Amino acid sequence: MKKIIFLDLKEEEVFVHEIEKKGNTFHVKDTFSAPVKDGGSFSIEKIFEDVEESYLSLPLSLLNFRVLELPFSDMEKAREVVPFELEGIIIGGAESTVFDVCSLRSSNGKHTILVVYIVKETLRKILEDLKSFKVDPKAVTSLELAHLMTSSKSREGIANLILNPQSIHGDDRITTALKEMTTPIINLRRGEFSYTVDTEKTKRSLKLTAILLVLLVLIFLSDMAFRIITTKREISSVKNEIRKTYAGIFPNEKKITNELYQMKVHMKELKAKESTFIGISPLQFLLDLSQRSRQGIMFTDLTIEKERIILKGEAPSLSDVQQVKKSLEEFLIDVNISDAKPFSRDRTAFTITAKEKKI
Repeated sequence: MKKIIFLDLKEEEVFVHEIEKKGNTFHVKDTFSAPVKDGGSFSIEKIFEDVEESYLSLPLSLLNFRVLELPFSDMEKAREVVPFELEGIIIGGAESTVFDVCSLRSSNGKHTILVVYIVKETLRKILEDLKSFKVDPKAVTSLELAHLMTSSKSREGIANLILNPQSIHGDDRITTALKEMTTPIINLRRGEFSYTVDTEKTKRSLKLTAILLVLLVLIFLSDMAFRIITTKREISSVKNEIRKTYAGIFPNEKKITNELYQMKVHMKELKAKESTFIGISPLQFLLDLSQRSRQGIMFTDLTIEKERIILKGEAPSLSDVQQVKKSLEEFLIDVNISDAKPFSRDRTAFTITAKEKKI
């Protein structure tokens, strides 16, 4: 859990409240005090160990005030105008001070504001002393001023109340301090004294994010490069295997430039010679034919081409030729009698064509 402190600086002593945050509310966990030495220095090293967030309240005696009347109520715009209004009023000029403003009242289009300022060198010394304890307040405010500004009655007579302030003690002071941590009445950490720790943390966080993003991109690119190199090696290995296989199939082919193209050429050549390898089996055909032989039928000529079969023979009569045709249709297709004519009193010559039946 991060350590939060509120430093309440007075003329003679400083109170350091250790704050505990529960949810969205703050509570005082412990309080330490130490006397303020001549020159405004003090030392409470114990409570200053590992402080991550701090706030500072200054006594009214270190602050100066001016009441100005402006024709607008915008506080940001007022902060731009105030240096010109203070010029010539402050010894050393507005450049020698750090200021903030708060609204007092508005009436008839006129807006009265309170300008609170401190000499830069005074604030610089206080902040440098705190920095030696590794404490850098997020806001510099004033509990006495915040207490005075709690009622509209106080705002009307603010000048007199600042000159004769009423002391606040105990729980009232702590309650005011806790409120100032969330909504300070003023904050003198402006200009060259602006609080930059959160900004620096954001910058460091963004820088770390950018570095991690660059590393992630580098890892991604390295992985891609590794995959590309690996893939190229695999492709090269596959190409070598294809070439070896091709060379093994066609050992007499010396010039190999494109294995795939050359293989397609060879496939076309093989397809042209397909009938030589996948034509009708003569032995199987003769076996089938012998199982269906009929008495008186004689085959005189047999021609087997790629898909076509031509049978020539002699039969006792034309009806016997028809019987031969029927028996051939049992294992052949497109069986036709292309020619049949008697050449003697009891013999008829015939020619039958057919195709192999595909299974």
